[in-house]
Amino acid sequence: MKKAYFYIDDTIWVLRDITRENNKSLFDNKFMNMLKTAHDKYGLKVQLNLFYRTDSFYGYDEFRLCDVTDKYKAEFEANSDWLKFAFHAMEEFPDYPHVSATYEDTYKLFKMIEKEVFRFAGKNSFAYSVCPHWLPVSKAGVKALKDCGVTLLDCTAGDTAEYNGDPFSLPYGHAMRLLNNRQPETKVFTRGGRDTAIARSICGYNHFDTATDESIKGTCKAIYNEEIGLNFKKYCSTCLNTTPYDELESEFAPLLSHDYIGICDHEQYFYPDYLAYQPDYADKIYKMGEILNAAGFTFVGGEEIVD
Repeated sequence: MKKAYFYIDDTIWVLRDITRENNKSLFDNKFMNMLKTAHDKYGLKVQLNLFYRTDSFYGYDEFRLCDVTDKYKAEFEANSDWLKFAFHAMEEFPDYPHVSATYEDTYKLFKMIEKEVFRFAGKNSFAYSVCPHWLPVSKAGVKALKDCGVTLLDCTAGDTAEYNGDPFSLPYGHAMRLLNNRQPETKVFTRGGRDTAIARSICGYNHFDTATDESIKGTCKAIYNEEIGLNFKKYCSTCLNTTPYDELESEFAPLLSHDYIGICDHEQYFYPDYLAYQPDYADKIYKMGEILNAAGFTFVGGEEIVD
């Protein structure tokens, strides 16, 4: 079976909205309705990777997972075969929140998120395939994730180098994130993809070299890390929010011969008041479903990727 895995990072605003809208159905919410439409038409399965709270960068109207209504718990449970939630981060900023994380902090945050999802959506709505915010995680953090029950962890991949001491060699002030409580496994690497602004990035313990990445790219295989006892896999093949709608077919074309395609998106681009709003957000998801259905792919959850 050819498998496609779709996940949306940075999720919190939709849960704020469904709580405050107080609609009759979960799917009266526009974002959730979009996902349900894609599920009904294309068999979409989706994992929503959660922030625990909204970030003050967008204002002081804080909303937390503990504020999410449990009104829709039965509806979430009824749709848990295709709609899942998972750990991501405390909030959007700072970047690279897990690269120097302690075991204790990682374990605590995971359990905070897990507890709230169990409360408002039920145990079957929680996934143990994890895409951490910005991806890099310290070795201690990876151990904590394993002890929390995580079975598959997303990774970075590429050739690494030691940090050269030049703070301007990394974008957006990321050198400070690397240096703060720096861990021995933290390095820099060259990231591929469309987002050239972060071509030079930070990596942590969950990282592959280029050769290892190539050995499993486009397959339903993972690399088992024997020291931790956890499967590592680079999930993402392409990102919807960095790909223009009219380039989706050409973006997917070289991937359609693969046995596995991973597609990511980010929640905030759906919202008109977001600084980089994309009015064709829903259209991209529908187009993705159309392309992958036509190519014989079946959407799976993160815990169904590895053969």
